[in-house]
Amino acid sequence: TVPNKAVVTLQPNWSEIYRGETITLRCEIKDGGDTDWEYEWRTTNSEKPLNQNELSIRSVSASHSGVYRCKGRKKSEKSSTDWSDPFKLTVSDKPRPVLNVSPSWLSAGASVTLNCSVEDQSAGWRFYWYKAAPIQLDDNYSYELLPGSSGGTEQDSYIVHGQTHTAGYVCRAGRGDPVYYTYHSQPKFVWTGDFHSSVSLTVSPDKAQHFISDSMSLKCKGNSGEWRVMRLATDSHLSNCSSWGTMIGSTCSLETVRSSYAVYWCESESGEFSNAVNITIQYTHIILQSPAHPVTEGDSVSLNCYLRREVIESSVFFYHNDKLIQNDTRLELDISAVSKSDEGFYKCQYSRKESAPSWMSVQAVSRPKSSSVPVLLIVGLVCGIVLVIPLLVLFCYRASNGENFYFCN
Repeated sequence: TVPNKAVVTLQPNWSEIYRGETITLRCEIKDGGDTDWEYEWRTTNSEKPLNQNELSIRSVSASHSGVYRCKGRKKSEKSSTDWSDPFKLTVSDKPRPVLNVSPSWLSAGASVTLNCSVEDQSAGWRFYWYKAAPIQLDDNYSYELLPGSSGGTEQDSYIVHGQTHTAGYVCRAGRGDPVYYTYHSQPKFVWTGDFHSSVSLTVSPDKAQHFISDSMSLKCKGNSGEWRVMRLATDSHLSNCSSWGTMIGSTCSLETVRSSYAVYWCESESGEFSNAVNITIQYTHIILQSPAHPVTEGDSVSLNCYLRREVIESSVFFYHNDKLIQNDTRLELDISAVSKSDEGFYKCQYSRKESAPSWMSVQAVSRPKSSSVPVLLIVGLVCGIVLVIPLLVLFCYRASNGENFYFCN
């Protein structure tokens, strides 16, 4: 036996190895110098390494898991090293990263932050970011790389600026050369309740809370010929209407609503998403009937506290963002002209029974931008008279204070 020590090393030296990666196990002789060595391997699995100093595995699998040992023998002599210490190789299943989005509900034009997390986060991963587009034949999505992420990013976060519509996002990670990719993450969504002209979802009856025995229909509107209505429940289970309702044309009908809480939206065959709605299903005897869709500034709104089997005998309490705003025997809270300050969570309470809170979204009134056409007409009327003078050069100036006044000379 020679005093040199044999050691099994792993390249790349990552703490976790996943199915499908390319790895190399190497037998290194410490202080081996220029000696010409022969090598011998032992494993606890079915792998039969050749008598070489390297064992390269192009696509590692669970069958390669086990303990590896090696030793070196001098070709010119019969002496050899001791067996190396055991090296344990564990091959794990291909990972699926987890994507989180913030915020999950949009204010128009807000920035959305995506965060992608992988097991062993620091082990050489680069992150790839995608926007999800519906595939109408099933519940799957196609993925389109977001700008600047074709080569992956070192950062595990990505910011989408100016998002205005409901959208789905996906991430995955890659490392090594050639690049080894994880699975794609499950799609995560950022929603908006605002209507858009291309595609929209309406709920009938228009209320955010329902009793468990209620029926409900969801109708998709837009220029698409094919639709699917999607639901994401609190257990993160994503499914379409065919799993829990009846889809006829552009309408999904539910005879009995069962999911205690879910977000619903429409997806078109052209890859567009509609507004989204929160629906809460109550198993108790009290609900707050509030609009499932955004209300417009200036509109009148009535929020109703609905009791299934009881007669009102005492005060009903209405809360806005947990602040008491009405306390009498009326079952409704009337707002004659809604403003943006009325947006928020509402709930009602009666006889120690409390409804679930519902978010009421208030949509600002769109005001048309000032047009330059009237200004041009005024300029033409005021200065056009002078144009009848032959060979006159006309100069027009805008007022220095930026107002829409023009002077001609």
